[in-house]
Amino acid sequence: MLVLITVAMSLATQPGSAHERRNLGPYQVVVGWLGEPAFAGVMNAVDFRVTDSRSTPAKPVEGLEKTLTVEVFQGGSTTAFSAPFRARFGSPGAYAADILPTRTGDYRFVVKGKIETLDVNETFESGPGRFDEIRPATALQYPDKVPSGAELGRTLDDLRSTGEQVRIIAILALVLAAAAVLLPFIRRRT
Repeated sequence: MLVLITVAMSLATQPGSAHERRNLGPYQVVVGWLGEPAFAGVMNAVDFRVTDSRSTPAKPVEGLEKTLTVEVFQGGSTTAFSAPFRARFGSPGAYAADILPTRTGDYRFVVKGKIETLDVNETFESGPGRFDEIRPATALQYPDKVPSGAELGRTLDDLRSTGEQVRIIAILALVLAAAAVLLPFIRRRT
């Protein structure tokens, strides 16, 4: 029983359980969303932490806000959101790049620059064993569910399409009405 409690406590105290850990040369990096679970329409940030594993205990690597940037991609998109990292106050070796994710689904982070003398161009993707995807904000909404921006956009597109159809029908109705009024005059002349 004591062993189970110890294992459970050690797992519960592990920071960033929904983050990906990766070794880059002598450095260990941890990447994920700063706020997890992560929701669409809720301010968040790319969380990036770096330690130098050549020392025991591993030493945080500071000053990388000057040398690293991140590009964020959603799903299969090829258009990136680029952001600089900022040092996180009171957390040496921890950096954040602020973003407001607006779409649910998988995200990809491409971190570029330098960690001290090491060139970095690493891709991190959300998924099992890595970091979380963005979830719909409806799970947080109470008491009423609010439609997302994408849902509102689709509704507006539907209304525009319906408006175009109504305009075409109105024009056809006017043409037919004009023809009905003019037809007797045209017959009298012939």
